[in-house]
Amino acid sequence: MAHTTTYTARPVPPTALKELRSTDDSGREMVPVTDDEGGAPLRCCLRRSAPGERIALVSYAPLRRWAAQTGAEPGAYDEQGPVFIHAEECQGPEGDGYPFDNAHRTVRRYSADGHILGGELVATLDDDAFRNAFDDPAVALVHVRAVEYGCFLYEVRRG
Repeated sequence: MAHTTTYTARPVPPTALKELRSTDDSGREMVPVTDDEGGAPLRCCLRRSAPGERIALVSYAPLRRWAAQTGAEPGAYDEQGPVFIHAEECQGPEGDGYPFDNAHRTVRRYSADGHILGGELVATLDDDAFRNAFDDPAVALVHVRAVEYGCFLYEVRRG
């Protein structure tokens, strides 16, 4: 992640992380584990876990939390899914760049009311991928998602 980027990859916010480390968005208590192998995509600091780190797989509803801040009403588009986080507070992301850019990703676009406006499969996460998404003035934010499981990786907002 050495190059400068135009858009900012946003991890799960610290206030949400604090809540998720107690009870996740499905109402379950966090169950920490030691990651023996490493490589889990951590949404708290936007890097892969190292062997031996304490992590947890929790249910997260990113659009629901964004809608609570903005007044949007995503309705049926309010998804929740599994994300890996550190079991304890971490320092968050370090450096510039677009995390988890080593595979095809989906850039899913959302309107200001929280409805899906479409998505694009991209081979490379770069400024062009986000510029293309935000070329549509109706797009308020995008979610970067893993292709293989559809999991939320991080959010990028307009502006």
